[in-house]
Amino acid sequence: MATTVSRRPPHLMTLADLHPSQINTLLVHASRLKRRTLGLLRHGRLGEPPATNRKSLSTSLEFKTIALLFSKRSTRTRISAETATDLLRGRALFLGKEDIQLGVNESVRDSAQVISGMCQGIFARVGDHSDIEELAKYSQVPVINALSSLWHPTQVLADLLTLREIPELVTKPEPEPTGKTKHSLPKLRPLTVAYIGDSANVLHDMLVAYPRIGQQLRIASPEKYRAPKPVWDRVVELECDKNIFWTADPREAVHGADVVVTDTWISMGQEAEKEQRLKDFQGYQVTEQLCREGGAKENWKFLHCLPRKAHEVDDEVFYGPRSLVFRESHNRKWTIMALFDLLFGHWSIPNSPGMLWPRKTPQVDANDEISSSLPPGPAQLPKTLVSKSPEKDDFYPPMSQ
Repeated sequence: MATTVSRRPPHLMTLADLHPSQINTLLVHASRLKRRTLGLLRHGRLGEPPATNRKSLSTSLEFKTIALLFSKRSTRTRISAETATDLLRGRALFLGKEDIQLGVNESVRDSAQVISGMCQGIFARVGDHSDIEELAKYSQVPVINALSSLWHPTQVLADLLTLREIPELVTKPEPEPTGKTKHSLPKLRPLTVAYIGDSANVLHDMLVAYPRIGQQLRIASPEKYRAPKPVWDRVVELECDKNIFWTADPREAVHGADVVVTDTWISMGQEAEKEQRLKDFQGYQVTEQLCREGGAKENWKFLHCLPRKAHEVDDEVFYGPRSLVFRESHNRKWTIMALFDLLFGHWSIPNSPGMLWPRKTPQVDANDEISSSLPPGPAQLPKTLVSKSPEKDDFYPPMSQ
């Protein structure tokens, strides 16, 4: 007698769902995908072949459609998602707020079951965080949070990849016994990261990620704009609060900072609060003078998720040599590509980069019967997404430095 199999899809709501080793796996994979894709696109001298063979890139989304559900407009997230899907040989189906209105004309629960029955992954940029939790609860395929009111995991992954590409912020790779340097993404040395501004979704994912990878956070925010209770509960649960310092003084926050981060003060949907917010955040603009007076490190770097307004950071910093904002925006593509490859393509984020290659799409025994007409029931939102089958890192050929 055939048995009915209901596969529980893995979802990513926040970086709190991942173990630090899985975050590292994603970043290493994103770095590899970036190097190989750019190597493929950059031809050498006339008559020379491309630096990378197309076969060395993953095709995990071939014949798969990824639904991009965007209740809010976007530049970087949409471009990153569509180009990443294309590079993985999949098809991106963009569904904006004019195409589909979650919870308006149809319940989120019904939308989740309809869309997940026709697509192989859902990448959702929503307003209220409860919408994406509802999507994940009833979806038959993996759901990734592209942005919600509480969390923004893909942005913080891009930030971390960007920082690990900066030589003065990382440890030196350990040489192999042969004396050669092994290819790997260098790890961050212990840093002090200052955040100046509103406690919004980007900071929330920083709070549950940075302390767990050995970084100290120093945050300046007015008292009434600090992290809400659901976020702080996760911070305490993960024991991240020990490496977090809060203050209302931006100069105190940047003391000893290697990296200074800010974000928009007025997010989409907060336009009615603009006047009050500008008043409350007066004195929080990131400038050379503020960081000098506060005692930031001499070679501090600057991050901003974009779009940026001049009252958040002045032109001298934003367009100056400290700024990593455009590299940071480009890295959205590679971290999203890594997420899509692993979660949508393979339903797994391993604990080690060495377990990535080769990877196989989850298979079900031929004698089993999958019922796609019935809802899978409330999916368990995993605290970690763990691969069960270690595999040798032998898919990609050696990569030159």
